[in-house]
Amino acid sequence: MFLAACVQMSSNTDIDANLKRAEQYIRRAADYGASLVITPENTALLGPQFHKVELAEAIDGRIATFFAQLAQELKIHILLGSMAEQRFDEAGKLDQQRCYNTSILFGPAGETIATYRKIHLFDVNVPGGLSINESDSICAGQDVVVADTALGKIGLSICYDLRFPEMYRALVDQGAEMIAVPSAFTLTTGKDHWHILLQARAIECQAWVFAPGQWGQHDAKGMRQSYGHSLIVDPWGHVVADKGHGEGLCLAEIDLDRVRDVRQSIPVQTHRIIKN
Repeated sequence: MFLAACVQMSSNTDIDANLKRAEQYIRRAADYGASLVITPENTALLGPQFHKVELAEAIDGRIATFFAQLAQELKIHILLGSMAEQRFDEAGKLDQQRCYNTSILFGPAGETIATYRKIHLFDVNVPGGLSINESDSICAGQDVVVADTALGKIGLSICYDLRFPEMYRALVDQGAEMIAVPSAFTLTTGKDHWHILLQARAIECQAWVFAPGQWGQHDAKGMRQSYGHSLIVDPWGHVVADKGHGEGLCLAEIDLDRVRDVRQSIPVQTHRIIKN
């Protein structure tokens, strides 16, 4: 067993301030005894879409190095929920139009264990005024990623991926026992869909689900508002931790025997007929 923590933040366009708050919460989680700490999507920067590309960094740049060093100092696993990662074309030229939305998992020695680039991009026009086109500034990733760690196998995903259950089935097929869903789920969609979708993925995958979220207002005009309610859900679909509103942590003891017990009691992997 081990203790896992999800960090809930209200990030904005002040990168230094965002990193400082993330560090405070990660250190607090480590003081509680957490071996795995996960931050939300867009941890270091969340604001108008056009900021992402011009402020994107290399995969081993300042932001990634900051979390790698923190993981090494605290001797814990840290999943940077996501950052804007620079993208280069086949000729090695920097893409000035789009970047990647990338999760990075660091191990206790500060090593990079896994990197995941968000596959499903949030291009939506919801009645009531919510209109976001993530693909204007983000390039979709291609690879489904499961990280093999000393704590167990963690499937990586980001926010809008949550609506595509076939991706999570692929993660389980690759051995995932736990699934991370760092997010900046909008207030509009989150209040109706967040809990239901996360519990559904936990039940379908018979896996632990870690879902750290952004919360609150991210810009002065209130154009970007996130739902919060960072969750940890067990393999039976029970919500065992819910941060609710405000910044802070939600924590839970993780027992991977629970995964094995649930999968043995209802062996959906064995019973699957349609596999494509």
